[in-house]
Amino acid sequence: MALSSAAHWPSAAASGSERAARRVVAVWLLCVCALIYLMVVVGGITRLTLSGLSITQWHPIIGVIPPLSHGQWEAAFARYQQVPEYRALHDGMSLSDFKTIFFWEYAHRLLGRLIGLVFAVPLAWFWSRRRLPRGLGPPLLGILGLGFAQGLLGWYMVESGLADRVEVSQYRLDAHLLLALAIYSLILWTALGLLGSAPSPRRGTHSSETTGRAADVGVGWRRAANGLIALVGLTIAAGGFVAGNRAGLTYNTFPLMDGQFVPAGYAALHPFFRNWFENIPAVQFDHRLLAETTFVYVLALAAIGIARPLPRRILTALIALLLVATLQLALGVSTLLLVVPIPLAAAHQAGAVLLLTAAIVFRHVLRPAREMDAKAGAPI
Repeated sequence: MALSSAAHWPSAAASGSERAARRVVAVWLLCVCALIYLMVVVGGITRLTLSGLSITQWHPIIGVIPPLSHGQWEAAFARYQQVPEYRALHDGMSLSDFKTIFFWEYAHRLLGRLIGLVFAVPLAWFWSRRRLPRGLGPPLLGILGLGFAQGLLGWYMVESGLADRVEVSQYRLDAHLLLALAIYSLILWTALGLLGSAPSPRRGTHSSETTGRAADVGVGWRRAANGLIALVGLTIAAGGFVAGNRAGLTYNTFPLMDGQFVPAGYAALHPFFRNWFENIPAVQFDHRLLAETTFVYVLALAAIGIARPLPRRILTALIALLLVATLQLALGVSTLLLVVPIPLAAAHQAGAVLLLTAAIVFRHVLRPAREMDAKAGAPI
């Protein structure tokens, strides 16, 4: 993780006040993570309810205020009626129904603004009071910049569905989702680093041969955890294309797709790579295969971890990871078989972020031992 060196480990000489300050910063970052988590779930509901194009303008400041009068609601509804999505999918919608889809898009945008404030204002305060751990300021400023880019990308996504398309571009939708999760992951990793302390070598390993074997096992586990995070991210990206193409509404059988492992029409588009992003049978198959691979990967890690004498904190994180992966697989299969009911589909998206969280936590507890830094935790 890129930020692992930014949040230094607490030193043995660090004062109690410095450790407390680190915990305060970590709690603030975890609160931001919770808001991003909520925003991803609300964004999923916005997509599932076809609400994302209900607000056809982007006003970062005055957009905080929703329509208040009947005339303002009528004007907002009239603007939406000019969008191709309305004519294709919502023709004849009442003003009351429009207010419902408007609510989800408004809540999604409002959460984005709230996250910006909850991140930027405390960051400025901590920085001005010299309460940030040494070296953490510039990376957090970089994350703030990514947050602004996320807002622009969100509007860029919405804009793709306002003129020539019935729905937003699946490419822009997926990019918007993945950037949100990248920001979430960076903040979470930083917070975990602030809360943690440098792990000590296992007791009882005195010989160089034993120490070497332990180090080799550690490297292998860290590589496996890195691979898992990449696999989870790829599976989520494939899920974004399932959502973008509304591919979950067909082939509602499991484990086969209309009686076949690889569905007919998988390679219908040319050039071939377009199938991975635009062809419904291929998009759904890829997401299924990646999800199943992820589950088997976690299951194998858990089996190996239980068979080996892993430290308790690592084994606990691994078992938690297996439980979350099992839950997510059950949610995915249920969502598919029941033809994407909104509450279950939203829970499936929430489960994806929870699985990513569990994978990051598992990787974090595997971080290598390092010498205590006497200067760690010093204010910037």
